[in-house]
Amino acid sequence: MRRLKLYRGKWCAVWRENGTTRRHSLHTTDRGTAERRLKDLKVERPGDTIADAVTSYLAEKKGRARSYQPMQSAWKVLEPEFGALRPDQVNRDACRDYAKKRRKSGVGDGTIIKELGFLKAALNWAGKGRDAVWDFPSTPPPRERYLTKAEVNRLIDAAELPHVKLFILLAYSTAARASAVAELTWDRVDFDKRQIRLAKGEGRRKGRATVPMTERLSTALREAQEARTCEYVVEWGGRPVGSVKRAFSRAVELAGLKDVTPHVLRHSAAVHMVEAGISFPEVAQFLGHTNPSVTFKVYGRFSPTHLRTAAAALE
Repeated sequence: MRRLKLYRGKWCAVWRENGTTRRHSLHTTDRGTAERRLKDLKVERPGDTIADAVTSYLAEKKGRARSYQPMQSAWKVLEPEFGALRPDQVNRDACRDYAKKRRKSGVGDGTIIKELGFLKAALNWAGKGRDAVWDFPSTPPPRERYLTKAEVNRLIDAAELPHVKLFILLAYSTAARASAVAELTWDRVDFDKRQIRLAKGEGRRKGRATVPMTERLSTALREAQEARTCEYVVEWGGRPVGSVKRAFSRAVELAGLKDVTPHVLRHSAAVHMVEAGISFPEVAQFLGHTNPSVTFKVYGRFSPTHLRTAAAALE
């Protein structure tokens, strides 16, 4: 039998299950509201919880969605807060409480938006999204941090391990996301055409274009190909590298840089192209954006001609 209990200032439903005490937050400090939510929580129908819907959604996406691993990671942090609820019990308070907890753990609003977005997509897929009421954090402004070309070179030189050095050079020279670089295989590196196909398979892949090699990248790839021991371009000990975060952070430290993540390399590449006067449709193709207006919205201010005509009218 479930009963009410205060836990860290908020009411929770508490019960015994298989000899273990279980607790579920009711997301309120008001006793009356807690009693109503407790009664609602007791009305459980088989297969009607959010956990049931998400489990089915993940089973459907396994082996088919390239973002399956991020989906699993999102559900791992979402499940303790939402798993036992029904879709109609998702409300603004629950979303705000979740966002507050994630912020306390050091997570940014951009990540929180992605996590709640995954949950919403899963419920919509299950045909139960109409019962939920959502509250998402405001979209954070575009990142301002980018590297100069000199800083990019310092970062490459500071990398202590060959596969990290190659990762940095690939990420910057192709403006690819870290996941695309990590998943790149040699069959998509065409030395004859001097091109790299970042997309896997024939399906549409977010932000994965076919881009030309720079001279520096071509030289580095040829050297890496001679020493390869598996099908992946960025490898370590004959295996693909899932993440270079730790070694990348070490290189950032040795280069004397701050606030630099692998994604900053993609951002830096885009800024440098725009600063050089490359047209936005061309930059959009390089980044894999399907709509150049998205590229302009994020990078327009870096163009040497940005708002020049408007400013001239004030002379």
